[in-house]
Amino acid sequence: MQLVVARIGRAHGIKGEVTVEVRTDEPELRLGPGAVLTTDPASAGPLTIETGRVHSGRLLLRFEGVRDRNAAEALRNTLLIADVDPAELPEEPDEYYDHQLMDLDVVLADGTEVGRITEITHLPSQDLFIVERPDGTEVMIPFVEQIVTEIDLEAQRAVIDPPPGLIDDRAEIASARDDEPGEETEGRN
Repeated sequence: MQLVVARIGRAHGIKGEVTVEVRTDEPELRLGPGAVLTTDPASAGPLTIETGRVHSGRLLLRFEGVRDRNAAEALRNTLLIADVDPAELPEEPDEYYDHQLMDLDVVLADGTEVGRITEITHLPSQDLFIVERPDGTEVMIPFVEQIVTEIDLEAQRAVIDPPPGLIDDRAEIASARDDEPGEETEGRN
């Protein structure tokens, strides 16, 4: 099985180094010297990591055979993909690989169906589940402990406790507002 572990950014300096946007919780394992990664687009790889270092909070990598800025810049926006044993699990018990979470059913604590995870987006501040609802619309659920209260891989479901308005349809919110007692307003003449 394959996991996207990074996206190559811009060239750094003139000797072939590139910045990378890390998309793995285990960069030391997946992006260490000697790692051979497939790429998307496939024509850019495979790439073997020669060196890696952190500079100003960013990971910089140099690949075998990439020796100058032009060659490094040609790799920009290439995805780096690692081969992973499907049975392999993250070291921490409350961490998951994307492939473990894809297609999980998303439900509320009372069992109400919300939808199915179709994509996981990794943002700098948090990860998001992109959940396809039964009606075909999508909703974004922040993958944070306060909202995603349980991941049950055996039952193939994620239980959520969303704050008001996160998954409510606008129509439901509007009709709820219409039903609320409140001040009456005069209509126009």
